[in-house]
Amino acid sequence: MSRCATASRGLDEPLSGTAATATTWLLLEQSGPWGAKALTSSHLDPALGRALEAAAEGTGVRVALIRRPGRHADPGTPELRHVYVAHTVPGNVWLHSATTRDPRRLLGLDLAALGAGDHRSFGAALGGRPHTGDPLALVCTNGKRDRCCALLGRPLAAELAASGVGGVWEVTHLGGHRFSPTVLVLPYGYAYGRAEADTIRKALHGVQQGRVVVEECRGCSAWERPGQAAELAVRSAAGEYAAGVLSVVRTERRGPHWEVTVAHADGRRWRVTVAQSPSLPPRPESCGAAVLGAPARMDVVAVRELRTTALAS
Repeated sequence: MSRCATASRGLDEPLSGTAATATTWLLLEQSGPWGAKALTSSHLDPALGRALEAAAEGTGVRVALIRRPGRHADPGTPELRHVYVAHTVPGNVWLHSATTRDPRRLLGLDLAALGAGDHRSFGAALGGRPHTGDPLALVCTNGKRDRCCALLGRPLAAELAASGVGGVWEVTHLGGHRFSPTVLVLPYGYAYGRAEADTIRKALHGVQQGRVVVEECRGCSAWERPGQAAELAVRSAAGEYAAGVLSVVRTERRGPHWEVTVAHADGRRWRVTVAQSPSLPPRPESCGAAVLGAPARMDVVAVRELRTTALAS
């Protein structure tokens, strides 16, 4: 069977509107090998993994494991682990970091509050503080979940790290194996597919300048899939690449279409029509799938500005 990423690329499946959805990302460093469901099939205590999965349910928080690029032998000795939490909703974007030797301290987090953008429990449980280092580039490399992530993601992570790019981590799962290599850039939460090293370097540099790179972009994780496609379409139509200035304020389903309202911080608004349809012909959605699938695709068919508010000079 051909690799899922090869099939997706060959069919020119669109990237826009395919990012995993999460208002907040909680990342725990875990060295060693990962299984397909890494929170419960890695060297992390599976009871802790199950507790974190249960606590995150319905909160908007997505929990994932991270590790440094390279070989993944686990010496089994106590380690000082990095922990990150990032909220990606425009108007309240932040990234906090901490270190801990006891990952059970994560059970003291209020995940509902983190999902809503309140970071106070992170500092209380872990002594964390606003992250002042490099933005993060999370490269999905979990070959136990899909071989494309290992075959395509690991070389990308290694290339970025070897070139001196800071903030690069391997991550357990970002969704959309067929778009490998997939990368999530934090704190703004934009995901990239079929990613090349140069694009990710530009995206990380863009974060430092407060700008969004839309090439190879799948969307912002803060929004549901129609909103992801709509926001990227407005950026391209309006030539607006500043981070944190666009928000999806309304999404309405109308048959096979979505009507999405995107608002700018300066008062402008756009109505975006997004058509949802199955991706044809059927293709493997992952390398381990027993049957072919026709995943939903989001095609923007119209972008219309509703009104313009002049900014005070």
